[in-house]
Amino acid sequence: VQLQASGGGLVQPGGSLRLSCTTSKYTLDYYAIGWFRQAPGKEREGISCIASINDGTTYYADSVKGRFTITRDKAKNTVYLEMNNLRPEDTAVYYCAHKARDYGLAGAFRDPSLWSSWGQGTLVTVSS
Repeated sequence: VQLQASGGGLVQPGGSLRLSCTTSKYTLDYYAIGWFRQAPGKEREGISCIASINDGTTYYADSVKGRFTITRDKAKNTVYLEMNNLRPEDTAVYYCAHKARDYGLAGAFRDPSLWSSWGQGTLVTVSS
């Protein structure tokens, strides 16, 4: 079962986008949800995650801290990534994935191999 990421597009530097991650197959409440991105020619990197509703702690990579915000909407079974002050180096395909346990998220969100249910991703292009 794959998560669906959406909301990407073309935006000018300094602009904003909100990405969504959802699925109709199960509730996301008890999973940690992570956002990852992969730029052309680069490895996939973890940029943010939110723990399950039992915890709710959020984590951010230094490259996006202060600009991106991850939130969870229980009623819509959706996790959002609000991206502000976008830069050309944010250009990438963005993916979401889940992790069954909150344990060790501070380090785990940086390691895509620990996450599951990858979807096709959504392309974000930051360019003038």
